[in-house]
Amino acid sequence: MDWGMKNRLSQLFKKDGHCFFLPIDHGYFQGPTRCLEKPAETIKPLLPYCDALFVTRGVLRACVKPIGSKPIILRVSGGTSMVGNDLANEVLTTAIEDIIRLNASAVGVSVFIGSDYEKQTLSNLADLVNECEDYGIPVMAVTAVGKEIEKREARYLGLCCRIAAELGAKVVKTYWCDKDFDKVVKGCPVPVVMAGGPKCKTEKEVFEFVYSGMQDGAVGINLGRNVWQSPYPVAVAAALQAIIHKKANVKDACKIFDEMKKKI
Repeated sequence: MDWGMKNRLSQLFKKDGHCFFLPIDHGYFQGPTRCLEKPAETIKPLLPYCDALFVTRGVLRACVKPIGSKPIILRVSGGTSMVGNDLANEVLTTAIEDIIRLNASAVGVSVFIGSDYEKQTLSNLADLVNECEDYGIPVMAVTAVGKEIEKREARYLGLCCRIAAELGAKVVKTYWCDKDFDKVVKGCPVPVVMAGGPKCKTEKEVFEFVYSGMQDGAVGINLGRNVWQSPYPVAVAAALQAIIHKKANVKDACKIFDEMKKKI
């Protein structure tokens, strides 16, 4: 692996090999998502707890301070919206020159395996890897399912993760599932990070699935709505950081969450 690639990956993963990515890219298909209407205000108190931001170039330039920034994973696929016919009909939105110009530590692209646009989105991933390898920029594949949430089971997720890794993704973001998630991770030869998916009903539910996934071999999380849509986002972030980097269990995380709530 080239020095540049190693260097960028080391920015994303801490010495323990784990990571807490904070995605704020939801607006690229959802518009002004609740609690993310003003991204700069949303992320400001959360930055001390996360390791990197997952963001589009527009919000990066408009809302993220370039001095002292967290490492950036740049969202580079899109072209569809919630009101369109199919969320899977994505294209690559950002040229390699802009990726370099923005000094991204990595880039992220969605793949919709099993959809009508499977080949198109896998081609997006392959084309992106081909370009980014020349410049030592890691690619994170996002195993998206659009509106078909029922697809989030181990056999399907394992298929998605393995294909993404085979095409050259250095990291794969996928959903946690409550059965055989360890098989998903073991079948993927590159690090797996967990997506949040729909917002959980309670913070404890979030801590439970994150802890379970870490025990099954995931290296970290890429959680957005389950953090910044909570009434206590900083407390959630602190508790998740403890699970990811301090080997906290669910009971520990709940205690941290409760103690942080009292200070807010």
